[in-house]
Amino acid sequence: MTETFRIERPSFDPATGKALFPFRLNDLAFTEVLTLPAGADASAAASPAFRKVLDLTALVLGVSYFKLRAPFAIEAPQIPLTAAERAFVIDVYENGLGEFYARNNLARFGKLTLSAPDDADERKPAIALPDRTLLPIGGGKDSLVSVDLLTHTGVDFTPFAVNPKGPILTSVEAIGAPPLYVTRTLDAEMIRLGQQEGYYNGHVPSTAINSMIAALCALLYGYSQIVLSNERSASEGNVMFDGRETNHQYSKSLGFELLIADTLANATGGALKYFSLLRPYSEARIASLFTQSTRFDAVFSSCNRNFRLTGNDGPLWCGDCPKCHFVFLIFAPFMKKERLLRIFGKNLLDTPANEHSFRELAGLTGQKPWECVGEILEAAACFYTLTRHADWHEDAVVRAVKADLFAQYGEEKLQLAMAECLTDSRDHHIPPALAARVAAYAV
Repeated sequence: MTETFRIERPSFDPATGKALFPFRLNDLAFTEVLTLPAGADASAAASPAFRKVLDLTALVLGVSYFKLRAPFAIEAPQIPLTAAERAFVIDVYENGLGEFYARNNLARFGKLTLSAPDDADERKPAIALPDRTLLPIGGGKDSLVSVDLLTHTGVDFTPFAVNPKGPILTSVEAIGAPPLYVTRTLDAEMIRLGQQEGYYNGHVPSTAINSMIAALCALLYGYSQIVLSNERSASEGNVMFDGRETNHQYSKSLGFELLIADTLANATGGALKYFSLLRPYSEARIASLFTQSTRFDAVFSSCNRNFRLTGNDGPLWCGDCPKCHFVFLIFAPFMKKERLLRIFGKNLLDTPANEHSFRELAGLTGQKPWECVGEILEAAACFYTLTRHADWHEDAVVRAVKADLFAQYGEEKLQLAMAECLTDSRDHHIPPALAARVAAYAV
């Protein structure tokens, strides 16, 4: 029997704020529920633009259920799609799940089929949206730098999150603006099966998922733009698999940003904008901007152990994972040592057990970790800076990697790489007027 993943048409009830997303995988049935805040605009909920975005959201949410068996056939018999929307959906199920395929050794690139009715209407009628900004908050340094940039350039915004917990809640409290939160309830049977033999599990493109949920909220509660906080480093992949580069952060990449921005623009008649405010910046540049304020030092965290389904009652930073190591590494050249040690609670660069992880980050061994970390050469350049830094050059890991770092890259290449990290890219999708104001402030 040919295995098939089927996406049924979703529904939304403005009175309850509940959106239901039914899926079928062979003979298994699932329903995911989004609970949105009260006060949705009923007329917006009845618009062709909202219907289109709701349908597209169902297709993107479906990756969590599809991956249980990762069949080659995807069906959406009640959801009409344009040619561009088909390409968008296939991209989510191919590149968005690239890490999942690589780590489960599943060849799917170029082999998936999507069966759905044709939608001849390439662009939906425009929906009226007020000039307001929805800003997803992840609890880490990046979105908090966006908070600072928007605040200082006079752009009012509403913090947004799906299933907020831990550092997201503490960060939003520190921001001080009323947030917009959505509860996403995954089907419990899907979660159970993901732990069973005979079913697959793995990474899904969470930024794509949360972006579509944000788009629903933008239409229902009146926001004309969704501002992401994805840096240029997110476009670098991890490994080659099945003839294609796979990227843990694919749905944070510039390529995906342009694709989803175009998809949402067509769905809303050009009314909804989507872009990343931090796209011109490297991770190191973002770290340097973060250091300009101590406002969020005690509340933020980029450690993924804070964002697992089961949550985390421990410290904000575990100090053991590649994400903790990378963030510590890029802060070190720009932040006073005592401040950085206060944030992390210990010196991760003076712990010999961390050497292997730091070597992977700098490309001195293994592969780039399957984590939201920056470019390999960027990490190497930060290490180079630390070898010449009075605060850090004697720390155990810095001393241990110095010779290999210089042998592999050479001083000139590392010097140029660090200079490039601190030079803003013009390759971004920020509206020109806002880009000019941000560039004037972020010097």
